[in-house]
Amino acid sequence: MPEPSPTSVAPVRRGRFLRLGSALVVLLGVAAYLTVQYLTGGSGVPKCTVVPAKGDGRSYEFTAEQAVNAATISAVGLNRGMPERAVTIALATALQESALRNLGHGDRDSLGLFQQRPSQGWGTEREILDPAYAAGEFYEHLDKVPDYARLPLTVAAQRVQRSGYPEAYAKHEPDATLLAAALTGRAAATLTCEGRPETRPGGPESVRTALVRDFGRGVFAEAGAAVAASPSADPATGPSTGPSSGPSSGPSSDPPGGPSSTPSASSAPSAAVSGSGGGRTVVVPVPERAATGGGQRQRGWALAHWAVANSSALHVERVSYAGRVWTAGSTRSEWRTEDPVARNAADEVRIVTGQ
Repeated sequence: MPEPSPTSVAPVRRGRFLRLGSALVVLLGVAAYLTVQYLTGGSGVPKCTVVPAKGDGRSYEFTAEQAVNAATISAVGLNRGMPERAVTIALATALQESALRNLGHGDRDSLGLFQQRPSQGWGTEREILDPAYAAGEFYEHLDKVPDYARLPLTVAAQRVQRSGYPEAYAKHEPDATLLAAALTGRAAATLTCEGRPETRPGGPESVRTALVRDFGRGVFAEAGAAVAASPSADPATGPSTGPSSGPSSGPSSDPPGGPSSTPSASSAPSAAVSGSGGGRTVVVPVPERAATGGGQRQRGWALAHWAVANSSALHVERVSYAGRVWTAGSTRSEWRTEDPVARNAADEVRIVTGQ
């Protein structure tokens, strides 16, 4: 049998290389798609958006999971009396370390939102995977950095994290700045979410427990918050119980730190739960002289934005504050004018749940 000539072998080899090249391109495309889906939460996941206060400039879109973690980071900072700049630094750090996801893995023994390491004294694995605890640890270390608010963000974050890539935090500063302005309440009505409720149970008790977990029991003690029936609910009253706070997340390897003093939900005063069958409303009064900086209205918007950020996780259907209202269920869940007369009434935030 005659052997194939060199001229007949070359096309066969070229065809094989073309097929292999095409397969490699397809595989790379699939890998890129899966990576995007992982980072964004997929097309079926509820999205949140934060925009500048003046309505111009860049916006930032993120998932409901990321929104919950960002809201916890901000709330813990406010509860500790940290300034907005500290919240911006913490959010930029978590964006770089975990993309605002509470990761159960990382480099060596790094875990959580900030990729903190148990072996470096940040706490136990369970503690670090509690977002409120982890955020508290980050702020505790940041507060020890001299003049951190005046340092470049990358320098302040690196003093805490001691990362191998210290300049990486810089690229997240614009998004973190937008998030911090909204979640600290300085930029009113700038954070919205689609808010498609998850199937897991929600209700006023879950909202109340999460508020205490993130803001501390002072959110009830100083403001006298109550849980009341929404207009659509049937009157019926029963005692309310507040379960203890659940886990949270934390930073990357750094110097050892002591345990956080974040109070548990079980230590909060009980509140009455009214309504059955219809939606329920958690009414959170905002004190005229808010304990945190920025005054009453800023405190109110911090609480209102926190509720919207947690809308999917806590089955929240409606949030209203100072004459503005957000309603779940649309990609354009904007803050709309509810009652122009009520715009001057900044003494309570109303959170309507689906159960």
